[in-house]
Formats: sequence, C-alpha cells, structure tokens
Amino acid sequence: MFRTHTCGELRIADVNKEVTLAGWVQTVRKFGSITFVDLRDRYGITQLLFSESLNAQLDEHPLGREFVLQATGKVNERSNKNKNIPTGDVELLVESFTILNKSITPPFTIQDDTDGGDDLRMKYRFLDLRRNMVKKNLELRYAVNRATRDYLHQQNFMDIETPFLIKSTPEGARDFVVPSRMNPGEFYALPQSPQTFKQLLMVSGYDRYYQIVKCFRDEDLRADRQPEFTQIDCEMAFVQQEDVLGMFEGLIKYVFKAVKGIDYNEPVERMSWQEAMWQYGNDKPDIRFGMKLLNIKYPKHVFADKEVHAHLVDGAGFQVFDGAETVIAIAVPGCSEYTRKQTDELTEWVKRPQIGMKGLVFIKCNADGTYKSSVDKFYSEERLKAIADAAGAKAGDLVLILAGAEERTRKAASELRLEMGKRLSLRKNDEFKLLWVLDFPLFEYAEEENRWVARHHPFTSPKPSDIDTMINNNPVIENAAEYLKHPYAGIKANAYDMVLNGNEIGGGSIRIYQKELQQKMFEALGMDEQEQQHKFGFLLGAFEYGAPPHGGIAFGLDRLCSILGGSESIRDFIAFPKNNSGRDVMLDAPSAIDEKQFTELQIKLDLK
Repeated sequence: MFRTHTCGELRIADVNKEVTLAGWVQTVRKFGSITFVDLRDRYGITQLLFSESLNAQLDEHPLGREFVLQATGKVNERSNKNKNIPTGDVELLVESFTILNKSITPPFTIQDDTDGGDDLRMKYRFLDLRRNMVKKNLELRYAVNRATRDYLHQQNFMDIETPFLIKSTPEGARDFVVPSRMNPGEFYALPQSPQTFKQLLMVSGYDRYYQIVKCFRDEDLRADRQPEFTQIDCEMAFVQQEDVLGMFEGLIKYVFKAVKGIDYNEPVERMSWQEAMWQYGNDKPDIRFGMKLLNIKYPKHVFADKEVHAHLVDGAGFQVFDGAETVIAIAVPGCSEYTRKQTDELTEWVKRPQIGMKGLVFIKCNADGTYKSSVDKFYSEERLKAIADAAGAKAGDLVLILAGAEERTRKAASELRLEMGKRLSLRKNDEFKLLWVLDFPLFEYAEEENRWVARHHPFTSPKPSDIDTMINNNPVIENAAEYLKHPYAGIKANAYDMVLNGNEIGGGSIRIYQKELQQKMFEALGMDEQEQQHKFGFLLGAFEYGAPPHGGIAFGLDRLCSILGGSESIRDFIAFPKNNSGRDVMLDAPSAIDEKQFTELQIKLDLK
C-alpha cells in the first residue's frame, strides 16, 4: 500500500508508531541541516521532519510545491505544536521517502487565500479542487446528499432513475437537443426535470419516488444558475397538500440537523403568494428581518382587496407621486442620521440600470420627534408623519419611497429592502428561516401572445374549489384589456414553494391526474387536440389506466448547499461548473465537432 494512514489522521496517541503517508507537498521549509515539509491530502495536513541524514537526498532530489510524495517513518511529538490543525501535536520523523510524481509550478497557490482569479481557477479546476475551502464545499454537498437519502429511505421512498434522452416538449425554458444518428432528422431533448416520468411512476404504483438527478435548461446564466444542475426530485401518491408539506418540512429539518447541527424546532411559517407580493414585493421573501413594504398607492386591479393609502401622497402637487401608478415606502430602522452623501448614494443605487428607478424620496424621523424630507416643499410635517406612521417608522428611522410603473417599482422596492437588510447586517449567513409560499395563481397572462401560460407547469392542479371554474369556462381571452375579469384570472394553483433566506429552494404541487382536467389545462395554454396528443399523448393515455391522486416537490440541491455554506453562487458547490457564458473553460466546451459526425447525423451546419 502507498500509505498506512491519511494526512489528517495521526494524533498524540500514535507517537512511536511506524507509518507511511502519501500526499501532495504543500510547503517546504529548510532550517539549516533539517527540512520541514507540510504534506497534504483530502483529510488534512501532517508535518514531516527530514533530518540531517536525509538532507543530502533532498539536495539531490529537491521537492517542489504539489509534488506527490510518499514518506515512511515514526510519529513524533512536536516541540512547537500547531493548534490550528488537528494533527498539530505530532509530526513524522522521515526515515525514507519516494517522489511518486513531480509537478510543474502551479499557476496559482493551492491555499485558501489564493492568488488565482476566477477565470484562472476555472481553467485549472482540478487544481482549485485541492484547496481546502473548495473541498469543504464539496464535503457539505456530500453531507446534504447523504442526509437526504437517509431521510427519504426512512420514509419508504424508492430511488428510481429516469431517462436523460427524452422527447422535446418546449414549455418554459429552452431544451438542450441531441440529434439521433439512427433516426435521421429527429432529436432527443435533455430533461428540464423528470416531471412526466415521476407522474408515470405514480400511475405505475411506486407511491414514494425520489431521485437526486441532473436537469438541463438552455437559459441565460447568473450566480444561481447553471445549464446543468441537480434536483432532489420527489413524488408521492395518495396525498394532499398537507401531506407533502409535512413530509418535506421534515426533510429540510433533518438536513439542518445532520449537516449544520441545527435543531429547527419552530413551525415553518406560511404565507400566500398575494401576501408575499404585497408585503415584500416578491414571491420568495427573506423573513429574517422586517421592513415590510407600505403600498401607499397601487392600481386597484392588482390587489383589489388590499387597502391603499393614496390620500397620504396625492393632491400635494408633487407630480412624481401624483402621476405614479405605484408608490411604495419602506421604514429602515435606525438610519435617520444618514448624511446627504449617504442618501445621494442610495439614490444613485436605485438609478442603476438593473434597478431602473428615476429617483428616491426619503423622510427622516428624527430622534427629537421632527420630520425632515427631500420633498419638504410639497408636504407638511403632519403629512410626512402620517406617511412615516403608516410605514411603521419610529423615531430614529429613515423612510425610503419609490414611485413609478407598478411592476418596476415593486421589484425595485423589493431589491431596495434586501439591500438595506444587507447593509444593516440583518441578513446573517448563520441564521436560517424557512417559509412556505402558497396559493399561487395557476395562470399568468402573456400579453404579447394574448393567451394564458402556466405559472408553474402544465401539470399543476388548480385548488379543488377552482376545478369547476376551470372545467366549465372557455379559456379563450376575447378582449386582452379585460383579461383580469376572465374567470381563469382568479384560479389558484394547488402549488407551494419552500423559501429559505429569500431563496426558493424547492417548489412543487399537487398534480392533475384526471384526463379531462389535463386536457382542459392544455387547452388553456393554447394546445389543440392534435398538439396535445403529439406532445403528451403518453401521459393522457396513462391517466386512463387508474392514475392515483399524487403530488410532489423538487429541491435545488446546488442552491440549498450554497445557502447552507454561506455563498451567493452555486458554482462554489459544483465540482466542475460552467462559467457565466455556459462554457467549461477547463475542457474548452462546447466546441466544434468533426465533419464526419455531421455526415453520420445527416446534419448540415448553416451559421448564417
């Protein structure tokens, strides 16, 4: 064997043992006639001591960083102990060594505080993976993976693999397609999720299925997206919504305990989609802190049952508010002493293209009970106080107000709230708050196409109370301007998202399992009978053979790991990720293929 122990294994109890270690040279330090070498492997670091008798060999065969080294000797108690590493009480007195392989000088230092930039480390990802912090990320991912399997096994779930080469059914994100050599002119698609397969497994009687599975979406990338990503995909038969929520609250709490040592005993808060949008401006609110939105002014059709406070701002001659579709305020705690420079900087922040606002209004709620604002000449102190009170502001707080078009303003207010939470250190990486968001709309209106689209996916069931509305009404929108009055506009989905610290980590629904209702759903999405049969005839046919009620959920494994690891990017928790252009710069992929392959596939490339 090349080693008897790992580099993270030896302790004071091993003193005087004869052992052999193997690993990579981290550092070489010469002190006169002796040499110290830190030897590293996946498990840790052990210090090696080369005495004067071996130094001549080291001079003849010098060691360099990242050399692969085997060393045999006796374990010795260190005189200068290192309390920063688990093996710091001991060292190996080397009696013989073998250089198993040499290394050229690495392009960056293999340590946590590396001098390598992102692009360089992505190109040499096999070296980056040697760094301790990257190793810890992959260890955390493995721990989440293992805990998930343990829990689901205990709950009688069965791990079943589903195909990667499937039929293309474009609905939502773009498919990655794969040409078939044996079927010229025809293509497979890589699955965006195993959705239809897991529903078919419920029809087949496998009432508790899961799979930790790769999924593929050809979409623009950002920090929390990759063209290939991993889902914890789950489905259950003979269940209602409460059964699913309870089961998978249990899963995440089990993962918290197994991976982070956290006993998450409090009930998981629940919130309707409408309340999330009203109070936080988005459907995945971070509830680790307050600062809820005050909707001062809103188009009535957006939230018809909600109280607005337009009287607080209208009629003062301030055209920014008078002419705005939406006005939203946020009370920021303890910031009334912000300087002009600080409020100007916030104004510039909301003007950035990614936020898209024209400006920012503020009200300072001074500790002495006075109110100062950037719109003093339009509003009396009494009206400023009324706005601040409605926003929930107290003495010492700063009220920030945005105004403009509804969708843009709502999104900007949501981003501003999150930014202030970050600046005030209210979004702590070591604090975890779970939330269920429920009662989503089943449909969204696609204005450009004048038709309904599924908010989740076409297999999501409406709430039981809305099924009759869906079955008994024509889904066609006669007048685009009147779509909100259409019966379908009020249909709620029997769907749920789990949110962790402002990130959607999982989403699912109770599924449609009756053929008639599934056909009605497809009809609402603009599919005629021929298209339904072409794309989903296999599923509609399966529903005629005794499909049980069923539902499930899929968690984003990469995203869950990044949150538990305190990172904003899922790339940190993927062994070989793509960059923001979808490229693997290590493999230089995607790349051109040989002309012979095009000929075999009977494909002609036209890049015009």
